[in-house]
Amino acid sequence: MAIFSSGTNAAVEAAPISDCQDCGACCSYSADWPRFTLEDDDAIARIPAALVDDAEGRMRCVGDRCSALAGTVGAKTACTVYALRPIVCRDCEPGDPECLMARRRHGLG
Repeated sequence: MAIFSSGTNAAVEAAPISDCQDCGACCSYSADWPRFTLEDDDAIARIPAALVDDAEGRMRCVGDRCSALAGTVGAKTACTVYALRPIVCRDCEPGDPECLMARRRHGLG
């Protein structure tokens, strides 16, 4: 995959994006990221209450890490509520701008 460095037309070779379960950076990027957007009350109610921060309208986080994330970022991770995860989580795709931003923050390229 080639990306263009800002301000130039020179292509810079980037490492291929690995499987999400080998990463987890997006799930530990910001406590403000796993926010509920278009979910209805029934969808949110299906997520275990211990993982929901009702006051903030998002998934509960410990620091910047979503409490539903299991494992080690950059090694092996899994979402413990994958089938119930918020829309913002479903929309994040490997290699998209949000993915790359989170990976950079964690030194994953």
